[in-house]
Amino acid sequence: MSTVTIVLLVILAVLIALLIALYIFGKKAQKKQEAQQEQIEATKQTVSMLVIDKKRLPLKQSGLPQMVIEQTPKLMRRSKLPIVKAKVGPKISVLIADEKIYDLIPVKKEIKAEVSGLYIVGVRGIRGPLEAPKKKKGFFKRMLKKD
Repeated sequence: MSTVTIVLLVILAVLIALLIALYIFGKKAQKKQEAQQEQIEATKQTVSMLVIDKKRLPLKQSGLPQMVIEQTPKLMRRSKLPIVKAKVGPKISVLIADEKIYDLIPVKKEIKAEVSGLYIVGVRGIRGPLEAPKKKKGFFKRMLKKD
């Protein structure tokens, strides 16, 4: 055998081992995420709230309790989270919205939200349905329409 084939076989073996390791790691992460989702579903409550403001903010600027900031992983501390400031009953709370429903949350309106701890899982409008915002057209779609 020539050295080129030996090198190619070694690279192929390393790639196969890497794929197997990624598959196992992905399965474990998926099971962990499913367990977390079940826990969120078990503890969620429906609450009516008046949304004051919503922004995407870094964790340190979000206004969340210091204990929550300390418990988050170090890699997540730099990322921006969808933060919603809302009046729940007589008290103003800072909550984290799910990425899927963040765009549906209207500002300065009253909504019924499914909340699990500090996490908003779902929203419904109190007075009628919530309107989904129009999706922005991409650069190429706009250029094609101009022609």
